[in-house]
Amino acid sequence: MPEITMPKLSDTMTEGTLLRWRKKKGDKVEVGDILAEVETDKATMEMEAFEEGTLADIFVPEGGKVVVGAAIALVLAEGEKAGDKPKSAPAPAPAAAEAPASRPAIASGRPLTPRARAAALRGGGAGGNVNEGIRVKATPLARKIADARGVRLAGLQGTGPGGRIIAFDVENAPAGASSVSAPAGGSSPVAAILPTPIAGMSETRVPLSGMRRVIAERLLASKTQIPHFYLSIEIDAAPMMAFRKEYIEASGGKITFNDIALSAVARAAMQKPKVNAAFAGDAIIEYGSVNLSVAIAVEDGLVTPVIRDAQKLSLKEISAAVKDLALRARDKKLKPEEYAGGTITVSNLGAYGIEQFCAIVNPPQAAILAVGAIVKKPVVNDRDEIEIGHRMSITLSGDHRVVDGAVAAEYMSALRKLLVSPALLLL
Repeated sequence: MPEITMPKLSDTMTEGTLLRWRKKKGDKVEVGDILAEVETDKATMEMEAFEEGTLADIFVPEGGKVVVGAAIALVLAEGEKAGDKPKSAPAPAPAAAEAPASRPAIASGRPLTPRARAAALRGGGAGGNVNEGIRVKATPLARKIADARGVRLAGLQGTGPGGRIIAFDVENAPAGASSVSAPAGGSSPVAAILPTPIAGMSETRVPLSGMRRVIAERLLASKTQIPHFYLSIEIDAAPMMAFRKEYIEASGGKITFNDIALSAVARAAMQKPKVNAAFAGDAIIEYGSVNLSVAIAVEDGLVTPVIRDAQKLSLKEISAAVKDLALRARDKKLKPEEYAGGTITVSNLGAYGIEQFCAIVNPPQAAILAVGAIVKKPVVNDRDEIEIGHRMSITLSGDHRVVDGAVAAEYMSALRKLLVSPALLLL
């Protein structure tokens, strides 16, 4: 009598929205059948059946939010009888009820890790009672875990009902949260920067989507935990423009300036592999291939699907891959594995008319390239004459734990060489 549970369909997924059931109660189910469509923080995905039998019961209606691991349906094999529905509710506990510490999974609305559970049940730890006298809304279990780990609750923003801090918030507190100092009066540093109502001003409150919440968490962690540094170069874009025109005329296929930039970023990363790397705590991992994460704007925010082994692909293949990923990303049809395994990221806002910007490192990667628009401007030529030129700005944001300034400068030099001589990308 297997219960069908909400699967973890992405590395950052904590809950999913059951958009549509593709099978009805009483339908026969075969292994591989599509049971339902689930919206995660990154995409809308199809959930396959891994058991065969009859769909005996559906616990979650269409539109319901379900935490990872919670039961959503029941499939019975021939001869089996239905038992009781699962006792644990898939939705978070209501605001009025504060769950007791003896039931940690319900108190947090999410399953706890064994480490967090053990720390909570011990009721203490190396951190001591760091939250004594701090008045914040938090569940008893969250307080126990925070004391066990030495995390100050005043430095956290709660995701539970009414902004209450729950165990999940403490478990996923950014590294260094234990050293956050509460300001005088015990008020939260986060709460101090939250907006307050403005008299006479109309406003619309838009709840955070799962994707927007994950973006907020990951980028906050990146900017607070990773020591960023920035290097910018200005490329003479005239050779790129001439190359693109000749390529289109000769091949009949269309490529964009972004395709050229992506190919150059990947090739340069193979020439200077120290930027194609990640910080692993006690080591630095340098990757032997370039899995290029491409930032794509979607309705709810930003996704970064991956072009694998990008340094081996032709301009035509990169162009086709980007178009396919962008189309399916906007339709929320990407698969979980298409987000995973990136080694370096490119974000291009040139199509929006942005000339230059600095991007935030996409952890655990060590570098991200921010590509701006091609613009006309007065430049000084080799004869010291002022003329109209075409220029494109590229800025590297690097993790200084992994990449030093000189290494990044060498990479940017290699990138410049490829972009001012784009025919090299055909070799």
